[in-house]
Amino acid sequence: MFCPKCGTLMKPKKVDGKTILVCPRCGYTVEPKGSRGIMSMYKTTTRIQHTEKEKIIVLDESKLPKVLPKTRDVICPKCGHNEAYYWVIQTRRADEPPTRFFKCTRCGHVWREYA
Repeated sequence: MFCPKCGTLMKPKKVDGKTILVCPRCGYTVEPKGSRGIMSMYKTTTRIQHTEKEKIIVLDESKLPKVLPKTRDVICPKCGHNEAYYWVIQTRRADEPPTRFFKCTRCGHVWREYA
């Protein structure tokens, strides 16, 4: 059911043993008629659980491998040096190319490149 005042989808909430619909935006409340049948449509039956593989990875520079590959095919946007360490991480969806990260061997500036 949508809120008649603002049009936002209303959510069920238990108050004093009764289930009512509450608008999360404007706070409008209504007790649905025939609540037993209607409220069964609003009931959440499954909870989404994320696996360890689906969680965001935050890289700690101190935990990067001590030996990273180097390339001379890039130019540092900060100092103009032409040698940098690089690593590749899948930061977006699997059907998109991975993101390449570079770290200048001279000044330590880190930047990314999307393929």
